[in-house]
Amino acid sequence: MKELNLLTISLKDYFTKSMLSIVLLPLIGTIVVLYVMFFSAASSGLNSLENTQIQIEQHQTRVENGELIQDDTTHTYTGNSIIDFLLQYTITSWIVSFLVYFIGFVAIGYVSIFVSLLIVGLLTPKILSMIHRRHYADINVNGYGTLTGGIFKLLKSTLVMVILFLVFIPFYFIPFINIIAISLPFYYFFHKMLNYDVSSTLVSKEAYDELYYKNKDSIRAKTLFLYLVSLIPFVAFFIAVFYIIYIGHTYFRILKDNTPKGVDEIDLEVTKNYLR
Repeated sequence: MKELNLLTISLKDYFTKSMLSIVLLPLIGTIVVLYVMFFSAASSGLNSLENTQIQIEQHQTRVENGELIQDDTTHTYTGNSIIDFLLQYTITSWIVSFLVYFIGFVAIGYVSIFVSLLIVGLLTPKILSMIHRRHYADINVNGYGTLTGGIFKLLKSTLVMVILFLVFIPFYFIPFINIIAISLPFYYFFHKMLNYDVSSTLVSKEAYDELYYKNKDSIRAKTLFLYLVSLIPFVAFFIAVFYIIYIGHTYFRILKDNTPKGVDEIDLEVTKNYLR
């Protein structure tokens, strides 16, 4: 019930006019980055293709005047002629088309998640400040985040993600398991950066270590949920701001539950219990 309430209030905040105006920033930024990356990759691919050369040998046996004659021919394909060769056969044409669209589709999905995550990281203080004023004005915030700390966290998380990719290589060739093996490094990066962006804005390092240790399973479940939702095609373009809102509410509620009550509140409760 609490989780449903958390999702409801997060969605209401997301669809406010002030939040929707912020949504456009990671959306436009992600589209621009993907546009540049696409044409850079396409240009690089075409340049590599022009320098690629393949040779295909064909053997043909025929009978002429009662004699068995064998003809050997070699065809050389370079550049665009390789594509022309592949596309002239139905099966190779289907395979090429599938690989191009599938790899492109997956690449765009993952890249859009992390580009939008990095962009929205710059907007995190503003988003959380709006939530703070609207719902949790009675809670004091004291973030530990710094520019150098954020860059170090980004580099460290990226390095660990790359190492995980290399470690899981043997599992990439096992059906079904390869899906998990590919997703785990991405989720690691996603969880670390999202959790850092929110927590470093709201609490001190000492408070974070204590609060996260007590609530790590709940926070991991929430970031996993957001990660899985982001895998839906093109959703990552629009949901980045919701990442911050949802995890922001989570931390605010954890802080609220762990904030000591004031003297007046304690006295009031004692009085109520006495009157009973």
